[in-house]
Amino acid sequence: MNKIKKINDTNTIFDELKRSNNKETFWSARDLAKALDYSEYRHFLPVIKKAKQACEKSGQLVDDHFEDVLDMIKLGKTATREVDDIFMSRYACYLVMQNADPSKEIVARGQTYFAIQTRRQELSDQTLEGQKRLYIRGEVTEENKKLLSTAQKAGVRKFGVFYDAGYRGLYGKSLSEIVKHKGIGKDQLLDRAGATELAANLFRITQTDEKIRQDNIKGERNAINTHNMIGGKIRKTIKEIGGVLPENLPPEVHIKELKKELKKLGGIKVSEKKTQALPSVENSIHILIPTNTETKDLKALNKLLKESPGETSVRLVFEGNISDEIVLPSKVTVSKKLISEIESILS
Repeated sequence: MNKIKKINDTNTIFDELKRSNNKETFWSARDLAKALDYSEYRHFLPVIKKAKQACEKSGQLVDDHFEDVLDMIKLGKTATREVDDIFMSRYACYLVMQNADPSKEIVARGQTYFAIQTRRQELSDQTLEGQKRLYIRGEVTEENKKLLSTAQKAGVRKFGVFYDAGYRGLYGKSLSEIVKHKGIGKDQLLDRAGATELAANLFRITQTDEKIRQDNIKGERNAINTHNMIGGKIRKTIKEIGGVLPENLPPEVHIKELKKELKKLGGIKVSEKKTQALPSVENSIHILIPTNTETKDLKALNKLLKESPGETSVRLVFEGNISDEIVLPSKVTVSKKLISEIESILS
């Protein structure tokens, strides 16, 4: 009866055997040996050996999934004894099940259990990593808006040159050279950057903004040099700590595709404001257009601007584009209402 119950309640059996150290979940090899009806633990060790070999062949570090330990077992009500044991990850257990005695029905059920659990963990990890990347990408966009405003007040007008200076400092290459080096075609660099690369760019942006404001830097050339210097300092730090330089980090799937994938996986949505209209300086207003802005939004923006004629020039700055800003032929009357409507259209 107990054996029948064990087979029918496979999920419950393996759930009850799992342990946790507050950081990760693992299973004891000795516990699994008993659950899989191996008469002695030594008969189970060849299975673990095969699983370790499979782990190594899959490109994983064996020590990350199989940990040799000394565990305590109870011999009676009060007596205990230390024994050799192996703590195994979900993936390790999955490999063990694939190499265990297939004639045992509990093994077949265990294969299904750990295959499902391992896949669930993979999807969970993908979702968390994707959410992190999406969040940092949104932060980069928001901080770029602040930097644009700060640079504009400092006297920058050639925003393409200003932004490219930061890339040259951080990557040791111009933006066009980086894109070619990474082989991402017409895609925008930051839309194909992973979380680590985005974090480096976020630090570059925020530190440049802080430096220009705190030191009250004035003049276009001074601001450009500051951006280049900050990028170079971050690059030097990455080298010193033995990190991978950003130009050598592989491109990731496009951010738009990531959003679609997260939606399928039930990932949390991250809201982003798509643009920001900045206060006019010297009779002009700059609008930062992030790379994910859709054509319909640009058409709506153009219509709104045409319906607000005035004397202020409108300059569009496309995030990640090294070319100078686009000056629209029509001028507008700047007001809080106009800025609010711009953000409403493109949010």
